[in-house]
Amino acid sequence: MPLVHQRRFIIAVICGGLTLILLMAIGLYGLIRGPERASPPDRLAVETSAPSVSPGRADEPRPVLLTSNAELFASSVARALFNWDTRHEGGPAEWGQAPLDVADAEEAPALASDVRGYLPSPEMWERLSAYGTQQRLDVESIAVPESWSTALQQATAGQLPPGATAITIMGTSHRVGTWNTEVIRTERPVAFTIFVACREGQPCVLLRLSQLDRPLK
Repeated sequence: MPLVHQRRFIIAVICGGLTLILLMAIGLYGLIRGPERASPPDRLAVETSAPSVSPGRADEPRPVLLTSNAELFASSVARALFNWDTRHEGGPAEWGQAPLDVADAEEAPALASDVRGYLPSPEMWERLSAYGTQQRLDVESIAVPESWSTALQQATAGQLPPGATAITIMGTSHRVGTWNTEVIRTERPVAFTIFVACREGQPCVLLRLSQLDRPLK
């Protein structure tokens, strides 16, 4: 093969490879992008050996733990917000119902809007379901933010319900799905604050949620 043809052949192969990589990146975009928020980018890893995400049945929504312990309650709420599986026949509204089932009655309408901010939109859910996407949360720290004591001092009488407290949670959100025969995993750090009210002798109730990645400190 003449030298000039060899060079053209090599260039064509390289260009074809770059095009394939680009197409793959576009195809995976719906899986690896999370909600449009100012937060650190997802970290991506590709596993070429596994043909599917999970051979088992799809996960299903789980209720929030009923407890008077604020930290245990907040941890359960956090997992209810982040742990979902698009292979389940229910959409994001069904997965978002668990936190609303433990909502304070007066705060429920506003809380419903908060919860929607943590879940993919119906359109994004449909795109993610094409990859059988699942998400889960690893909770790494749970603490009452320092600014909460100031908020309590500044609150007027009756402004906060009895037993109200704020719990800031930091962790890592993990997503996994399949594209063709490749298992795609993404992860990113998350931080948020859960506002709860734990009255003596009664299970805690959920008041509100901060915006994702904008917790109290």
